[in-house]
Amino acid sequence: MNMQDMYGAPVAMNLMDRFYAYLAKNYQLNKKTVLEGFSRGGLFAFNWAALHPDKVAVIYGDAPVCDFKSWPGGKGRGPGSAKDWQKLLKVYGFTEEEAPAYKLNPVDNLAPLAKAHIPVIIVCGDADKTVPVEENAFLVEKRYKELGGEIKVIVKPGADHHPHSLKDPAPIVDFILAHQQAK
Repeated sequence: MNMQDMYGAPVAMNLMDRFYAYLAKNYQLNKKTVLEGFSRGGLFAFNWAALHPDKVAVIYGDAPVCDFKSWPGGKGRGPGSAKDWQKLLKVYGFTEEEAPAYKLNPVDNLAPLAKAHIPVIIVCGDADKTVPVEENAFLVEKRYKELGGEIKVIVKPGADHHPHSLKDPAPIVDFILAHQQAK
């Protein structure tokens, strides 16, 4: 299933719902999933978790897009992506004027996650020019803590958007396993 150009839009959430149901029925996997959102995948992971907090154990975001106005919109510090912005407007069914008023970007829709006590871990570079951390990861961290949510942010000093993850992913794996097993 290729949802890359769906930017966490409702149509993508419907596909994720169907995929979750298929896996749960046919493979008897844990009912609480670990969501991983790399870059634009942050929109998918956080949006699906907000719709289904009862089905999520942990969220791992890696340089996650958490506000589409930041990327691909380019309405903040980053350059955005004009081509991706046009695709996003189309898949969400927005006009250029409607998109900025959208209230369900991850940075604006963290309350369902906090209420469900979903732990979040984010890895990001503090020099990310593509997905500025101040508009995405750091804003999620601030707002999630204000809501009482548990969040750990691992900052890679001087790192840009790539490469993803850590040279030693043990801190990520340990966080996920500790919280997934606790559920």
